[in-house]
Amino acid sequence: LRFRLAGYPRKHNEGRVEVFYNEEWGTICDDDFTLGNAHVLCRQLGFVAATGWAHSAKYGKGVGRIWLDNVNCAGNEKSIGDCKHRGWGNSDCSHEEDAGVVCKDERIPGFKDSNIIEVRRLLSWPERAAGDGQDAIECPGCGAVWELSLGVQESSTGFPGSWQGVGAWQALCVTLGTGQGAQPAHAAAGRVAGDTSTATGHTGRGSGLLSPHRLFTERQQLNYRLHSVSCTGTEVHLSMCSFEFYRGNSSAACSSGMPAVVSCVPGPLFATGSAHKKKQRQQQQQQGQPRIRLKGGARVGEGRVEVLRSSEWGTICDDRWNLQSASVVCRELGFGSAKEALTGARMGQGTGPIHLNEVQCRGTEKSLWNCPFRNITQEDCKHTEDAAVRCNIPYMGYENLIRLSGGRSRFEGRVEVAVGAGNGDQPRWGLVCGEGWGTLEAMVACRQLGLGFANHGLQETWYWDASNVTEMVMSGVKCAGHEMSLSHCQHHGASLSCRNTGTRFAAGVICSETASDLLLHAPLVQETAYIEDRPLHMLYCAAEENCLASSARLANWPYGHRRLLRFSSQIHNRGRADFRPKAGRHSWVWHECH
Repeated sequence: LRFRLAGYPRKHNEGRVEVFYNEEWGTICDDDFTLGNAHVLCRQLGFVAATGWAHSAKYGKGVGRIWLDNVNCAGNEKSIGDCKHRGWGNSDCSHEEDAGVVCKDERIPGFKDSNIIEVRRLLSWPERAAGDGQDAIECPGCGAVWELSLGVQESSTGFPGSWQGVGAWQALCVTLGTGQGAQPAHAAAGRVAGDTSTATGHTGRGSGLLSPHRLFTERQQLNYRLHSVSCTGTEVHLSMCSFEFYRGNSSAACSSGMPAVVSCVPGPLFATGSAHKKKQRQQQQQQGQPRIRLKGGARVGEGRVEVLRSSEWGTICDDRWNLQSASVVCRELGFGSAKEALTGARMGQGTGPIHLNEVQCRGTEKSLWNCPFRNITQEDCKHTEDAAVRCNIPYMGYENLIRLSGGRSRFEGRVEVAVGAGNGDQPRWGLVCGEGWGTLEAMVACRQLGLGFANHGLQETWYWDASNVTEMVMSGVKCAGHEMSLSHCQHHGASLSCRNTGTRFAAGVICSETASDLLLHAPLVQETAYIEDRPLHMLYCAAEENCLASSARLANWPYGHRRLLRFSSQIHNRGRADFRPKAGRHSWVWHECH
């Protein structure tokens, strides 16, 4: 059995329940429906539990069969099929009685969503395409053979059930001489994989490319599933392109063609050369200040979407927020298409105004500002509905150049980096000098490790002395905080300069998947500030807590007065975790004068 949430309007954790049974999608009738039924269905959809359910086709009427009726679950069943019901396909309902569920917005840890289409690299050129002792054929500048693992795709992405549960790795056929390869390659690789500048689709007509790919195809019998793929290049997903399935014996298919091949080039955000960086800076200067940004995300290409309007940054309400609109945001920022369109302030709540609501992009727009949207009104949305994205980004392998050692968990330890791996040599692991190491450097290290936010950047790590790596290989590290790798930060290079080279002075980090993010509401301080002359006899408590200037000690207590600056303050937590001060709750003291 496979399940999906469908319908409109809805958020990612709610919708009409549709079940894939007997090679056909269908719905569930709301007769005798209970919260226990919803619990079972939400767990099968990958959520921890249900918070409610909906009757009478609240999310719209479905189509096709009504598979289940009079379902009665206790709530602890592993599958809806284990619950009591009238039997599959036995129903006296119409689609006006389709049931829906509202799931708790918390995923089951490690849940593998079957509604995903994965792409993997099968063989890259130049790599040794030969084998069995034969000579390799190298093809500089050629791409890689790609395969698709096809599963049932969620209808929320706009293409209900296009992939009919194949679930195995299959090759994509491109016919020689037809020229059909370039467009799908551009959409699939350049947009989906996140390599944002160019993706070249090869049809096999080039003399340098044909031989090795023919050689590879003849050596390994591939099962082909798709052909005649035609994309415009702006699709969120390869499955949104038009294509045809091979029927019957897929191993004998694609007789007049070969596997589709793509060659991806990282976009300007991920370019390592100085020429690319210079070009990127020039583009930014020409465009002026960006009008869109991501905040609150632990990793590259994810975060709460914030837009600049009337010189003030604000958020976007998640009503009608979907993959098409999220992909426009991702591409505008220099990433690939959107992997997820997140609702319900999953990347933390923003502050200030909510600028946009009901954004409805087609996916072809160059900027979010070109999409239709509705201006917000006070009662429309709250910051608990802030929209966010997770974008596809190219695989750069940065996490292979850093590791932690000696920590109590995988989220902490002494930082070790690999150097000298660029020229084909074996990388040499070494330590980072702790001198000048702080939170900004730790942020970059945790991001490069894929471990989220930085809780602490440590300059001494004698208590994590559990590795045989003792040599310092990097010093003078100074990061701005937004870099993707420590090697992108300023550092001394080959000429090390570290006063304390012992291992106890090596840099370390403690990372966290979530973090608080405190922000002072500065305008409120400005609006409420005033001067007050206050008698000294009313300031004993403030003096005991050192809230007054040191000169107050010399005053003639309790006579006279002090001139004070008074103001109100408001501190918001925009992060994704509760704020916990260093002092535990048991040591807090309540002071009445505050």
